[in-house]
Amino acid sequence: MDKILLIDDESDVLYAFRRIFDSPETEITTATSGEQGLELYPRIRPDLVIMDVRMGGMTGLQTLEKIRALDARTPVIMMTAYGTTKTAIEAMKLGAYDYLLKPFDVPKLQQLVFSALKASHDMRQSISLDLLDDPADDELGIVGRSEPMQKVFKLVGQLATSQATTLVTGESGTGKEIVARAIYQNSLRSQQPYLAINCAAIPENLLESELFGHEKGAFTGANAIRIGKFEQCNQGTIFLDEIGDMAVQTQTRILRVLQNGTFERVGSNRPIEVDVRIIAATNRKLEEAVADRSFREDLFYRLNVVRIHLPPLRERPEDIRLLVSYFLKKFSSIHGETPESISSEALTALESYHWPGNVRELENVIQRSLVVTKGDAILIGDLPNEVLGNSHSPSSTTASEGPLEPAEPNAKQGDSSMDAAPDIPSLAETLFKWAKNDPELKILPAVERELVRCALQDTKGNQLKAASLLGITRATLRKRIERFQIKQTLDIN
Repeated sequence: MDKILLIDDESDVLYAFRRIFDSPETEITTATSGEQGLELYPRIRPDLVIMDVRMGGMTGLQTLEKIRALDARTPVIMMTAYGTTKTAIEAMKLGAYDYLLKPFDVPKLQQLVFSALKASHDMRQSISLDLLDDPADDELGIVGRSEPMQKVFKLVGQLATSQATTLVTGESGTGKEIVARAIYQNSLRSQQPYLAINCAAIPENLLESELFGHEKGAFTGANAIRIGKFEQCNQGTIFLDEIGDMAVQTQTRILRVLQNGTFERVGSNRPIEVDVRIIAATNRKLEEAVADRSFREDLFYRLNVVRIHLPPLRERPEDIRLLVSYFLKKFSSIHGETPESISSEALTALESYHWPGNVRELENVIQRSLVVTKGDAILIGDLPNEVLGNSHSPSSTTASEGPLEPAEPNAKQGDSSMDAAPDIPSLAETLFKWAKNDPELKILPAVERELVRCALQDTKGNQLKAASLLGITRATLRKRIERFQIKQTLDIN
């Protein structure tokens, strides 16, 4: 559950926030003054503080300084009706995560709160080096006993007392962000801020402003000074994900920060000094990017002080069993009453698959299989077609994911075969009339169940023939049988 501490002396604002964030996953504690907020803070240990700049008694800036002294990792969002004033800018300089303008734009407010909560969780989800060799105790998914992963663990441990810039490489889905958090959590800066920026997700023309901030009037829409992530994260750690996709102009500014610890906001010539540790990650081969001049050679060498390469999952198949066990326990604890086991046949299929999406794909497959399974364990039929090697069949892919579709007519059949086909539009029209008269009737599930039942009855329970008759795969048919509990009424071989 996310804990938010809201400090404001206006009752209307407190009420509005409670309405906007009314959710079982969010707990909001309110205070009407800075003094009251500081009194509540140690008791509730919030994940996020949202606070007005101007209040009676202790000001928002004074309260911000005291909260930062208690725990610099807690994101603080300041609220103000005076967005262009020096007070709001000073709040950012003191370490506020961001500030909001009153009255609020609700979608932007929700997006900002979500972003701040993610940053808070990133800073607090600790990874103990003592647990890296024991996947049963690991909370974040750095799981593996293979030799390549043991090398990764050792490097993370060796970086614990270092301030060195680190480059994490590997294919998408291998867990580069998790390794970056492990480095941060075990570093000398673990009590300071940590911010993660996905360089590929932010448009090129906005990335410089996001990282370095901008002056008022620097470009169209720059209505106020903005403090960038480097300035916010002074004394802390910045994780630059997908740095290989960064524009060359922005690379030049990153290089300057690494060389002398200074930068300028967009639209300014005044240098700003910061002390920030950079951890960068990419799924590109930067040596090739340097060769084709899409990545600066000098920046590459500045980033490549310590390099951690994460192997793809296909190169460490011995870890798949451990990862499956980890994800089963993870989703069981989240959703409750989900199977915590898997059949040997299904596990063999997972170990035989090449995993182009790596650990992230395996996690998604386990989660999906838990959704569709009806028994006490994940079975071979619960796995998606691509894992079973059937992804080359367009009909099987469609059938496994959605409602039953009529099979395409065989190319060898003549047009006369279609003349004998039933009047599908009339049947559909009749079904919709029934549905309008009976709100409880769910057309698609009812038709699917009857089609499966009739096909099995017509083929005397032969699943292979029934699947062929329906134009779907046998694996898809099995899923429909289990979903509609047809096994209870038919003897299926």
